[in-house]
Amino acid sequence: MKRLFKIAKILTLLFLFGIFGACEEKKELSSYNPNHWNDHYADPEALGLIIDSLQSGKTYLSIYSHIYSFSLEKSQNLTAMVSLRNVSDTGTIYISKADYYNTKGELIRHYFGKPIQLKPLETVEIVIDETDEQGGSGANFIFEWSAAPNTPEPLFEAVMTSLRGSQGLSFITQGRRID
Repeated sequence: MKRLFKIAKILTLLFLFGIFGACEEKKELSSYNPNHWNDHYADPEALGLIIDSLQSGKTYLSIYSHIYSFSLEKSQNLTAMVSLRNVSDTGTIYISKADYYNTKGELIRHYFGKPIQLKPLETVEIVIDETDEQGGSGANFIFEWSAAPNTPEPLFEAVMTSLRGSQGLSFITQGRRID
């Protein structure tokens, strides 16, 4: 009887810990910081003067928040580092949109509300935390950008990684111009 009482007591404690653990506030994703872009926002006046002379484009980039291992029931979360690169050594690139979508094509978040600029050969990153499971296996980005004529178009790449003990996994995807 004492043993049964101890088991009931342990189960009650585990139940209470489970309830309190489920009531935790939802934690903000550590990699999503809107202030990250403050140093990159384009000067609206300068941009307004040249906007008509710029060529524009749209690029699609696939992201994998998780991948399947062994079967559809087992998956492994990944960290994704999205790299936005100006490959021109002379011209500035303006990126007006960086929108993140999930596997179903639903918008998860906008990364900045006004255009950012990338100086020649400059790179900025977006990091999707390994714990951010919103995107799924078919997550993606749409980027809209502008540049002076004859300026090479920007390069959008993603590196997905996961480390478990002494094992590591990494692979890349590259953006594809869609207009």
